Amino acid sequence: MPEATELRLNRAARTLEVAFANGDVFTLPAEYLRVESPSAEVQGHGPDQRKIIAGRRHVGIMEIEPVGNYAVRLIFDDLHDTGIYSWEYLHELGEQHEPRWQRYLNELAARGLSRDP
Repeated sequence: MPEATELRLNRAARTLEVAFANGDVFTLPAEYLRVESPSAEVQGHGPDQRKIIAGRRHVGIMEIEPVGNYAVRLIFDDLHDTGIYSWEYLHELGEQHEPRWQRYLNELAARGLSRDP
């Protein structure tokens, strides 16, 4: 799995750019990272426990904390801070951005929820 070599937080655009040793570079919106958080609070303890997080259109990332040399913890301005984003997971989120985002939008629509707070 590629190792992340650079993280660039753009607070104004609310994005995190992640560059990997293999040359892949992904620009990931904070909202997408928040709703796909690897935390148990979002993912539950199995696929049937996954939660749909609504109302995060304007969420931003306040801090990025290193976790060893394999991951980061993102601290969002809605105070969510329990997700540990491994390099592998960030790469997966980058590669699967479009289908995961569309799934999220479909899940919101099916439940009558909105991206807006």
